Amino acid sequence: MTPYDMGKASCVCRKWRYTIRNPAFWRNACLKGWQLSGAVENYKILQSKYDGSWRKMWLLRPRLRFDGLYASRNTYIRVGVAEWKITNPVHVVCYYRYLRFFPSGKFLYKNSSQKIKDVVKSMNFRSSKTDCVFGGHYTLTDDKVEAAVLYPGMRPTVLRIRMRLRGTTTGANNRMDLISLVTSGVDTNEASTSEEDILGVVEGWQDDETHNPDVPAVSHKRGMTPFVFVPFEEVETSLLNLPVEKMDYYVPG
Repeated sequence: MTPYDMGKASCVCRKWRYTIRNPAFWRNACLKGWQLSGAVENYKILQSKYDGSWRKMWLLRPRLRFDGLYASRNTYIRVGVAEWKITNPVHVVCYYRYLRFFPSGKFLYKNSSQKIKDVVKSMNFRSSKTDCVFGGHYTLTDDKVEAAVLYPGMRPTVLRIRMRLRGTTTGANNRMDLISLVTSGVDTNEASTSEEDILGVVEGWQDDETHNPDVPAVSHKRGMTPFVFVPFEEVETSLLNLPVEKMDYYVPG
C-alpha cells in the first residue's frame, strides 16, 4: 500500500490507525520519496531536522509525488471562429502542461489541449513520438524544483523550468508554482547530450542566455498557472476534465 492509502485506511479503521505508527512504513516511504538524496543524507536530515521521526519527515519535508500527474490548466481568449456553426468572433481555448516525476530523477513533460483522462495513458517512457511526450531530468532542493527537457529537431531547444513546491494541507505536496519558464537554443554538441545530462549542461545559464543565435532565449509569461497534483485513481473524475463551456477558469488554490 502507498502511504496515502494507509493514511486513508487509518481514518476509518482503528487497527490501521495503530498499525501506521510502525516507523518501518514511514522509513521505506521516505527513502523512496527522497531516493536522489541517498540513504546516508536522508538519515542525517532525519536526525538534524525531524527528531529522528520518519513520519514527521514524511509530513513536513517538501517532496515530489510519483503517484499521479501534475497538471497546469491555462485558458486563453482568442479571436476567431471556434466552430463554423458559431459566429462569435471571440472564444476561450484551453491548454495544459503535464508533468510526471519518477524517483530516479527523471520526469516526463507534455503540452497539450487534451484532457488529463486522455493524456495519462501516454505519460510513460514507452510512448510513441506522435504522443509528443518529452523526457528530462530534475532536481529538488528544499521546496525548489529545477527541471530541463530537450526538444530535438533541426534547431534543438531546451526548456528550463523552475518551480516552488507546496501543499494545500500538511504533507500533501499537491501544488507547484511556476517561477520561470525559459526556452533557449543549444549548440550541436550540447544537443547530442543524453536527456539525463541536459540539466547539468544548462546549469548556471542566465535567463537570456542561448547557445544558438537562430534560437533566441525566451522567458515565457503566459501559461504560468500553478500545477495541481491529480492522483492516478482520480484522473477520470478530476474537475480538470471539464470543458471551457462548463469551467472557463480553474483556481488552483
